[in-house]
Amino acid sequence: MGEIPWTIERICEALGSPDLAQRFLAEINRAPAHEILGVFARWERIARDTLLTVERARELAQFDERGEELPGEWIDATARLLDETGAARGAA
Repeated sequence: MGEIPWTIERICEALGSPDLAQRFLAEINRAPAHEILGVFARWERIARDTLLTVERARELAQFDERGEELPGEWIDATARLLDETGAARGAA
C-alpha cells in the first residue's frame, strides 16, 4: 500500500495549526484556476516538511528523555542570536 494521497483536508490536519490551515484555505480559495495546483503543491510541501519536522523532534525528545546526548553535530548559536536580536531591537 502506498502513501496516503494529499488532500485539502490532509494538508489542514498536517499543518497542525488552525491559523495556518485558515491561511492555506484562504489562499487555495482565492487562487485563480490556473494557479490552484501551484498553491496546492506549495502547501503540500509545507505540510510534508511540518510532519517530518515533528517526527524528527519526537525522535530527539526520546534521546533527551533517556538523558542521552542528541545525535548529530550541534552548534551553540546562543551568543550570535542574542547579538542579532539586540541589534534588531536597537534598530526598532
